[in-house]
Amino acid sequence: MNEHYRPAPGTPMADLDTPCLVIDMDALDNNMDVIANCYEGRSVKLRGHSKNHKTPAIAHRQIRRGGTVGGVCAAKVAEAEVMVHGGIPSVFITSEIVQPMKIERLCALADQAEILVACDQPTNAQNLSKAASARGVELGVVIELETGLGRCGVREIEAGVALARMIDSLPGLRFRGVMSHQTIGSMPDREDRSVEAARTIRGVIDLKDAIEREGLTMDIVSTGETWSYDVAADIPGVTEIQGGSYLMMETHYGYMTEFHYAAKILTTIISTPRPGIAIGDAGVRAVSSLIGMPTVFDRPGVTVQSMDSDHSVFKIESGASLKVGDQVLLIPAQQDAMVSRWDRFVGLRNGQVEVVWDIQARGCHN
Repeated sequence: MNEHYRPAPGTPMADLDTPCLVIDMDALDNNMDVIANCYEGRSVKLRGHSKNHKTPAIAHRQIRRGGTVGGVCAAKVAEAEVMVHGGIPSVFITSEIVQPMKIERLCALADQAEILVACDQPTNAQNLSKAASARGVELGVVIELETGLGRCGVREIEAGVALARMIDSLPGLRFRGVMSHQTIGSMPDREDRSVEAARTIRGVIDLKDAIEREGLTMDIVSTGETWSYDVAADIPGVTEIQGGSYLMMETHYGYMTEFHYAAKILTTIISTPRPGIAIGDAGVRAVSSLIGMPTVFDRPGVTVQSMDSDHSVFKIESGASLKVGDQVLLIPAQQDAMVSRWDRFVGLRNGQVEVVWDIQARGCHN
């Protein structure tokens, strides 16, 4: 949105054109520091998921801050291209890539950086091998195990072992390991998270052990996510965590209070048509409503009642107030979809613009 708007450093938040996607830089640094401190001195590290921010400058900041493997995850080849061209040295595409054109693009990237890709079927492995061999590059291949999301991944340990043998035998490929992804119900405590992580990740550890019994070696067991960033790291055999949402945060992860809400939509009240109601200039196009309405930040008694494409309707409880011209910050329920709507982040510290980052992988759906 508003692709030409770029406020200068030092601009006060009160002077920003709205709606605007802003980052609280103190919150962002806090979230990076939680990860750096969690993994300091441990063999397990974070491989941050770039689909959550889509910005090489932020990926570099994560890596410099510490606690990472020195690379990122990407959901799409197009996202991986942006990360590699932005100087990220290692990218793991955690989706299966099967179309010939996309496989060719993968191989082109492998000339420039370490490229890893998920795989769950023999035909895909063969096609990856043919393309990599023809180009003279090596692709790292990681077998995905399905652990409850009902999406991609081998369903049986035996199928995973057979696929590992095939990948290990194919030219142009290097078998690197196994991966899984899982989710959890809303608002769990740490014990719930620990129990559920152990239950769901058990399968990928079993797959790792079965493959190693066949005499094959691997260096990657990639699993976990924001909700299990700490508890999954305690599971023997896990080498990297695919955390992403922790960085910007969303109400969906509000129970993880060590992380602070960093990314928000700044909106301005443009009308107060009747008592108890105010209208803001940010709607679904700015915030997204993929899994629910956004939450109003730091304004008790004010909630989002509804949104259309370009407006929010705020309900104002007794004792709270909003007037025309007031600024309101909205926390998204789900931040991936929100970020994809914007061309840049405006980073704020102490109420002023500190940095503006282009969201270079915005719209990279292929």
